[in-house]
Amino acid sequence: MNNARMTTEHMIASLENGLIVSCHAEEMGDGDGFDALRYFAHAAIEGGAAGLRLEGAARIRAVRGMTKLPLVGFVQGSYADGSALITPTLDDIAALIDAGADIVAIDATKRKRPGDIDGFIFFEQARKRFNTPLWADVANFREGVRAAEMRADVVATTLAGYTPGTVVEDYRTPDFTLIRELASALTIPVIAEGRIWSPEDARQCTLLGAHAVVVGSAITRPQVIARMYVESLQQDHPAPEGGDLSA
Repeated sequence: MNNARMTTEHMIASLENGLIVSCHAEEMGDGDGFDALRYFAHAAIEGGAAGLRLEGAARIRAVRGMTKLPLVGFVQGSYADGSALITPTLDDIAALIDAGADIVAIDATKRKRPGDIDGFIFFEQARKRFNTPLWADVANFREGVRAAEMRADVVATTLAGYTPGTVVEDYRTPDFTLIRELASALTIPVIAEGRIWSPEDARQCTLLGAHAVVVGSAITRPQVIARMYVESLQQDHPAPEGGDLSA
């Protein structure tokens, strides 16, 4: 067993039963966005997070000097239909590693990527080229099993509900069934991610076998949290007609 593999195992073990905070600040301008990003990262670290998930090499580089916690890096792209594509190119992976990412998240779904290859072929290409831990973002059980067969270091339920065939009506409920099935079937760690809105949801994920839990919007998107409260309050008490008083 080589030292790199031992380091990977130690890092992933450090995430067990922990919270990985996915830090968002993309709604703000570049300057304000990076200030907010550092604030969210600092708050997550102070709150006891086991790791952070960050988009883009610039954000990884901005946070790397703040912590020794594991940083999960990815690049946000899109498919032809506009749906989310996680880490589109091999060059993206190289840039994330160079910026200080400890593990790189890759879209490991069966969808055809730019270049007319599916996520499985791309993942195999990444595994051959890079000696770095790889995190497979999947949408269903079969994709999780395939990612494990391709020697993913972890499998995450990140894309469940966001791909054709897995779209859900209730975006406030985690895919507990998929988490349980993957955790029962795989020998590699399964990370629960997607639609986790409360500490109770997070705890339920670990009780079902998740190695760790990723939470993003419920922690680092105040506007989304505020909107949820507003929508809940207005279910029985619709807002009065009239001008917008928030301007």
